[in-house]
Amino acid sequence: MKDVAYYNGKIAPIAEMMVPMNDRACYFGDGVYDATCAVNHVPMALDDHIDRIYRSAKLIDIDIPMSKEEMKRMLLDLVSRVEGDVLFVYWQVTRGVGMRGHAYSNAGDKPSIWAFVRPNKMRDPYGAYRCITLEDKRFFYCNIKTINLLPAVMANQRAEEAGCDEAIFHRGDRVTECSHSNVHIIKNGVLKTAPCDELILPGITRAHILAICKAQGIPVVEEPFTVKEMMEADEIFFSSSSALTCRIRNIDGQDVGGKDEKTFAAIRDAYQRELEAECGRH
Repeated sequence: MKDVAYYNGKIAPIAEMMVPMNDRACYFGDGVYDATCAVNHVPMALDDHIDRIYRSAKLIDIDIPMSKEEMKRMLLDLVSRVEGDVLFVYWQVTRGVGMRGHAYSNAGDKPSIWAFVRPNKMRDPYGAYRCITLEDKRFFYCNIKTINLLPAVMANQRAEEAGCDEAIFHRGDRVTECSHSNVHIIKNGVLKTAPCDELILPGITRAHILAICKAQGIPVVEEPFTVKEMMEADEIFFSSSSALTCRIRNIDGQDVGGKDEKTFAAIRDAYQRELEAECGRH
């Protein structure tokens, strides 16, 4: 198949899948999601992503009507149905179907599970990327991977209009994360990244990067950093499941980074080796 979708047990091509208009995702964005890439039909860090969607669901009082093992089997089955060396794997859980009403104590049916798999391209880990900065106007539940993504959608649109690859959010002087990735800096051989609080999503790739740094003997500081610190850093990069590690060389039209290729390359290359070991990519 060229692509495949899933909704509460029904499987069909994406273009043929229909969902009830009373699913609370349609009115309230009332749900959580996760996503990863599959390389050679092996989803990257799948167990970590499944653990995270269960954490996110618990934080908004959704009890997922499927065990983790059942979810894993469902996703692997969908991946096996789609052609391609690199695939995008997306799944979400919404509070379910019921007549529109803000309070979810009477939300109606049990939670709904959506998923789809389609061909994808991953970003070039050896490329140089351009970003813009934007004031972070999102709410204070950024640690939940909610499907309420309008601020991120708008920010990514601004980045695209500026000819850039990502938008970096900041609240006042503090850098938080990007519109759909985490952002990190390297200064004097030390990796600095925002702490896992309510202002950022604890990225799966972020966690792998920290583990790589520990194995490589690269010091890590999980503390807030400012826009000024970022602009003056030796290296800046963003990370996500579909981007892995992407080196930022221009922010708001100003050239940045490019001063510690050795440390950045050690992280990037270790992650590439990890991907090859997990997915057999060559």
